[in-house]
Amino acid sequence: MDLEFSGEIWFWKGPAPWHFVTVPDEESGALQAASALVTYGWGMIPVTARIGSTRWTTSLFPKEGRYVVPVKTVVRRAERLEVGDVVTVRLLVGS
Repeated sequence: MDLEFSGEIWFWKGPAPWHFVTVPDEESGALQAASALVTYGWGMIPVTARIGSTRWTTSLFPKEGRYVVPVKTVVRRAERLEVGDVVTVRLLVGS
């Protein structure tokens, strides 16, 4: 499954601070339908993600009925991204 969407980068302060982009409802529904085939536990879905020309492997986290994409520091630096920036994310699911 290959998905593309746009979303805003947001910051989660929690015990392990991290940056995310939330997957929109429609794409989250498609991911939920496919999750049983690709999840490795806790609803986590392995993906290859891309923003701009930067590609990385990660796992989507389920959150409040949708999924969130963790955006690594190296990605934010390479693409010069800040909290609040709207980005286009491309996901290759199950990779």
